Amino acid sequence: MLTPVAPGVFAHQSPLLRNNTVVVQGDDGVLLVDPGITAAEMRCLAADLRDLGMPVVAGFATHPDWDHALWHPAFGDAPRWGTAACAAFLRDLRAQRDWQQQFADALPPEIVTDVPIDPFGLIEALPADGGRFPWNGPEVRVVAHPGHAVGHAALVVEGSRVLIAGDMLSDVFVPMPDLEGADDALGDYLAGLDALASVTDHVDAFVPGHGSVGDAAQLRRRLALDRRYIETLRDGGVFDDPRIDKPESGWEWVGDLHAGQVESVARRGGAGDG
Repeated sequence: MLTPVAPGVFAHQSPLLRNNTVVVQGDDGVLLVDPGITAAEMRCLAADLRDLGMPVVAGFATHPDWDHALWHPAFGDAPRWGTAACAAFLRDLRAQRDWQQQFADALPPEIVTDVPIDPFGLIEALPADGGRFPWNGPEVRVVAHPGHAVGHAALVVEGSRVLIAGDMLSDVFVPMPDLEGADDALGDYLAGLDALASVTDHVDAFVPGHGSVGDAAQLRRRLALDRRYIETLRDGGVFDDPRIDKPESGWEWVGDLHAGQVESVARRGGAGDG
């Protein structure tokens, strides 16, 4: 089901990880951001768009994680974009002999047979990471930044004043810095939050990669909450975070994810950056 976020912007949420796919209406069709996550969900979304007379004319992956660079043949063969770093990461992954097995290994076991593998990661590099999205539609600004994953980017739909935040600003997941891949994972994440904070005056609503859509006031609260989490992770303090202390029912396992990050940062000497 498509849920309106703002004029010309809709969200479609998967129940498994509360992934949010975002649909932005253009002149000739729609931009589809982070479509997912099961084949059945994507076929349903494609059918809804067809019924509304909104063909898919472009796709965008906010970053190269398995649940954000998916696609389904029902969406057609529209160009799919990402930042240059995102596209390069996925190109290198798909060049590996066992990439399909790596992809399958990353999936939750209950959906291993229900996610299309072949179209995954077929992403082209944007002409300019910090520019405008190349399509016939409303102005969409690409905000490339470090933080959660290599090649991560948010989008700002300027006319509708909507921030599409990728895997940042969730109310169900704690921040997940790239502790395994980045030289300064926590510093990168704080820089990513700075990049998102820089657009707050131009935003009335935001859509995180996972969790609840929010308004401008909630955006500022989640920015502050995520910054406090990363700084506490860096400094070794006591955490005060509802996503850990009072998780939603069924999301108690986020506490295990958090504990793993604390251990990883401690093992690296306090900053996750070697």
